[in-house]
Amino acid sequence: MIGYTTVGSNDLPKAKAFYSELLGEMGCSALMDLGRIVLFGKAQGQPMFAVCTPFNGQPATVGNGNMVALAPGSRAAVDNLYAKAMSLGAASEGEPGERMPGFYGGYVRDLEGNKLAFVHIG
Repeated sequence: MIGYTTVGSNDLPKAKAFYSELLGEMGCSALMDLGRIVLFGKAQGQPMFAVCTPFNGQPATVGNGNMVALAPGSRAAVDNLYAKAMSLGAASEGEPGERMPGFYGGYVRDLEGNKLAFVHIG
């Protein structure tokens, strides 16, 4: 159902470096780099995650209540992504842990304040 999700950036080179390292932990790479938008994923035709400068030329801002959840496949992978994001300068929004039976997640804000969740259900 999801083609791709996008977060905005005011410093695309810095965001591209952050997400290249972070999403590389999930086996993803930059599949498309169109100058103002970079789409990361495992393969064309699968869901992708994008970072971009806004099309309208206005500053990128963080939406309150907006969040992108990434599912790396295991609790250990959630822990690994959380630790990697923190090592890259992200801010914690909640250390990894079981939030309810069968739902394990960790939460961060990227370098520009976009909220990410790393989750494993099951």
